[in-house]
Amino acid sequence: MLRIALPNKGALSEPADTMLVEAGYRTRRDRRDLVLVDPGNEVEFYYLRPRDIATYVATGQLDLGITGRDLLLDGDAEGTEELLALGFGGSTFRYAAPQGGRISDVADLDGRRIATSYPGLVRRDLEQRGLAAEIVQLDGAVEISVQLGVADAVADVVSTGTTLRRAGLTIVGPVLLESEALLVGRVGREPSAAGTRFLHRLESVMHARQYVLVDYDCPVGVLDEAMEITPGFESPTVSTMHDTEWRAVRAMVPRDQVHPTMDRLYELGAKAILVTDIAACRL
Repeated sequence: MLRIALPNKGALSEPADTMLVEAGYRTRRDRRDLVLVDPGNEVEFYYLRPRDIATYVATGQLDLGITGRDLLLDGDAEGTEELLALGFGGSTFRYAAPQGGRISDVADLDGRRIATSYPGLVRRDLEQRGLAAEIVQLDGAVEISVQLGVADAVADVVSTGTTLRRAGLTIVGPVLLESEALLVGRVGREPSAAGTRFLHRLESVMHARQYVLVDYDCPVGVLDEAMEITPGFESPTVSTMHDTEWRAVRAMVPRDQVHPTMDRLYELGAKAILVTDIAACRL
């Protein structure tokens, strides 16, 4: 059976489970379960600490895993590779320091104490910049470390920045890393048939999330212009109607462009414009 590691908790856990359900796989009902067997799909799922997932995949104990790019690169990523970016769990990794303090640029971190849960990422970044700083490794809630006098600055995952602002901190310098959930595999390992199927199913879910189906009735006289607005993936489907002056058109449209597309079609003269979600899609 294909053996896959999944996050047992944290920000990636629930979105990963949702994606698996959309891809046709079973997921655990009890959050305390650490192993789930899906015999119909020839898969065993192992729910592990997200930070440990890459290690199990790199050593070959498990075939695939879902984890964050930040967690992958913070540890020893040797032996693992990104197979597919999954489009959820997006965040950035940034430095932050007290507002109005002496640290207003990354260079000001030289000789300072930096609290973080990602010592590997911070150490590599400081080395690349030629800076020397003391890394204070914490397991979480690093933003309070400055107030408690443990550190002069922090390096942490940032989504909206609200937590940092509440702690009186402000972003310092550019983004160190843009992270999201990834499907990872072992370097050099050829995927099995079940592994390839798993990858394709996740891709189909991502495509379905990115596109919608648009159906509309179009006057024959503006059909060519309408098809330029909705070219579809290969080309739109055009069907004849009882009224020969009209055609029925169906095309895939990027989800983030659906309303501007409807506006343009309506202004062109199209009628009965319908939008339908796509449950799964192979391109």
